[in-house]
Amino acid sequence: MPAHATHPPHAATPRVLTTVTELAGLLASAEPPVVLDVRWALGDPHGRDHYRAGHIPGAVHADLDTELAAPASPHGGRHPLPDLDVLQAAARRWGISAGRPVVVHDDSGNTAAARAWWLLRWAGVAEVTLLDGALGAWRAAGLPLETGEVAAEPGDITLTAGHLPTVDADEAAALARAGTLLDARAAERYRGETEPVDPRAGHVPGARSAPTGENLAADGTFLPPDALRSRFAALGAGDGTPVAVYCGSGVTAAHQIAALALAGTDAALFPGSWSAWSADPARPAATGHLPG
Repeated sequence: MPAHATHPPHAATPRVLTTVTELAGLLASAEPPVVLDVRWALGDPHGRDHYRAGHIPGAVHADLDTELAAPASPHGGRHPLPDLDVLQAAARRWGISAGRPVVVHDDSGNTAAARAWWLLRWAGVAEVTLLDGALGAWRAAGLPLETGEVAAEPGDITLTAGHLPTVDADEAAALARAGTLLDARAAERYRGETEPVDPRAGHVPGARSAPTGENLAADGTFLPPDALRSRFAALGAGDGTPVAVYCGSGVTAAHQIAALALAGTDAALFPGSWSAWSADPARPAATGHLPG
C-alpha cells in the first residue's frame, strides 16, 4: 500500500463550502474574494460564452480544458494535471494572491468547479471553497448577475505542488484490493453498459460505484455531513482505511473528494482516472456490479 496514497485526519480541516449569503456579504466587503466561474460540461465547449451571458459580479472565467488541465494523452488521460507554471500563470491572471480567499463555482452542482477547488488546494492555496449550490443557488436567492468579461487585477500567488494526495494506476489497483477505491462516474458507465467517450467500457477491478450526483440534494447543494458519512460508510469509506477516487478524467472525482471531506474523510485523487486506465490494454476492465 503506497504510504502517500492518503493522509491522516487533521485537526484543522479547511472549509469546503461557502453559502451564497456568505459570498454576497464578502463581495460587498473591503476585501472581496476571487470568484472563479468554471462552467464546463462534457460535450459543451461553450462555458466561456455562458459566463459572458451572465455571471456573479466580479467573477472571472477559468477554462477547465486549457487552464485546469494539460493536453490529453493516453498515459495522462483526458484531463491530466496541468504543469505547475501553467497553473500559476493562470492563477495570477485570475487575481489570486497569497492570503486572498477563493470561491469557485459552475452551473452544474460544482461537479466541474470541484476540479479548480482540488487543484488550487493541491497547489497550496490555503483558503479555497465551493459555492454551495453553485450558480443555481445564487440565482434562486435573487442575487444579481452581470454580463461581459472581467479582467482581474493580476495576483502574485506562488504555487507549490503536492499539498493533496494523488495515486497512479498501480496505486489505484492496490487500493481497490486493500483499501477503498470509489468510481464517481454514472452507475451505467461503471457497470460497462455504456461508454460514450473513453477507449473501453467497465471499471477498475475492485472499485465501488459511487456516482457523484448522489452527493447532492435536489437543489444542487451538498447533502448534510451526516448523510454523506452514512453514504460513504456503506461504501467502505470512513473507517480509517485508505481511500482514493477516480472518474472519467479526474474532474468529477474531485467533487467526490470534496464530499468525502465534508464527511470527515481524506481521499486521494487518481488524476488519469478511467480515461488513462482504459487506454492501457494491459489494464483489466471489470463489468457489472462489484461482487459482495
